[in-house]
Amino acid sequence: MSVPARQIRARHSADTITVYQAYPPEVALPAVAAGRFVAPFKRDRMTWIKPSFRWMMYRCGWATKPGQERVLSIDIAREGFEWALAHACLSHYDRDVHGDRATWSRQLKSSPVRVQWDPERTVRMAALPHRSLQVGLSGTAVARYVDDWIVAVTDITPTVHRVRELVRAGDERAATDHLPVESPYPLPAQIAARLGATGGG
Repeated sequence: MSVPARQIRARHSADTITVYQAYPPEVALPAVAAGRFVAPFKRDRMTWIKPSFRWMMYRCGWATKPGQERVLSIDIAREGFEWALAHACLSHYDRDVHGDRATWSRQLKSSPVRVQWDPERTVRMAALPHRSLQVGLSGTAVARYVDDWIVAVTDITPTVHRVRELVRAGDERAATDHLPVESPYPLPAQIAARLGATGGG
């Protein structure tokens, strides 16, 4: 069965959805200890959350890139996640979503959330034909994320290192067995249209 071109796939429960971020130890370790982001985390910067584990691995190089040495699994309230998507604007103009560039430009300037669809990845980081969602939070969205949405913060760096070792050893089946189980996330129709999403959960 083919995967829809723009579909959110994530680990989720009735109340939460799991997203991933990578940080240096000085940001990640205090966050794990506090169960939320605290200083030196900077609220005034855009922070990107990713529901796809494999795309996070592509972005952080399996926790080897400078400043991304610790990978965090963050459970957030679905209510908050959907608030972010309902107030989001695509990072790039899409005529099927916005109608005209002026409308998109106005929405981009006023929205506290940006979203973009990037090629999903295999465990070997090859691009797949379908896309994965990245969500960029700024302003009030960051405050809501840090203060209201986060349910749990877990350092999964040891698992990341283990999967990377299995991939490097050529044991893709074992590596895949260690991945979190991600399934289609059910989006309300209005939010799906706003994001240009295809395929429901």
